[in-house]
Amino acid sequence: MRAGARLLQGIDAVSEASGKAVSLLVYPLVAILSIEVFSRYLFRAPTFFAYDLTYMLYGTIFMVGAPYTLLHDGHIRTDVLYHKLPKRWQGAIDAAVYLLLYFPGMFFFLVAGWNYFHDSWVIGERGSLTFWRPPIYPYKAIIPLTALLLLLQGVSQFFKSLATAISGDRPHEP
Repeated sequence: MRAGARLLQGIDAVSEASGKAVSLLVYPLVAILSIEVFSRYLFRAPTFFAYDLTYMLYGTIFMVGAPYTLLHDGHIRTDVLYHKLPKRWQGAIDAAVYLLLYFPGMFFFLVAGWNYFHDSWVIGERGSLTFWRPPIYPYKAIIPLTALLLLLQGVSQFFKSLATAISGDRPHEP
């Protein structure tokens, strides 16, 4: 049991660390947007790089931040009755949803994301909306990486939900 708990703590630590690390990308994102605004409106000379870099940075923050958000129960939940139910029922519902919906969806996301990235990498895909045309395949690698991180965090959340369903108490969150 202790090895399993350590494994779940390790998964949670990966989600925590990746979420905090990717949050640092907000600084270059704001800097690039500021440069673009000053260049465009003060000098009437828009940059050639801002569009591509900002959507890649924002997309990376959004995607890699998703497992961190799952860890901290920050995703939207439609819960007309959920919070009125006993903790054991909540845990049972969560565990069932992870098994029946979440894991199959994330597995599909991983496979489709890998294929999407792989195809992009094989052809050396480049951006097409600006003349700069940066390589796009490194950015597309974020998709299967996110799916993998979400699958791992889902395993942790599933076992925590199962523990809640059995004991009626939520396990300690980071």
